[in-house]
Amino acid sequence: MNIFINGEQVSLFEQASVADALQQYLTEQQQALTFAVALNSDFVANSDYATTCLTEHDTLDVLFPIQGG
Repeated sequence: MNIFINGEQVSLFEQASVADALQQYLTEQQQALTFAVALNSDFVANSDYATTCLTEHDTLDVLFPIQGG
């Protein structure tokens, strides 16, 4: 199955979850940071990552906070 994460095409196994996609896409260092995830423009709660299944051509946006003034 192919999905898009932050605009990049990513291949995943069938019935992969948001958690599976994040584990494959993000580095361990990035996974330790705080971030938000939107699936097809709808935000997904952190507690739902493991139970939210993905389908072909889904789009995930991973958003890290930006600090600045």
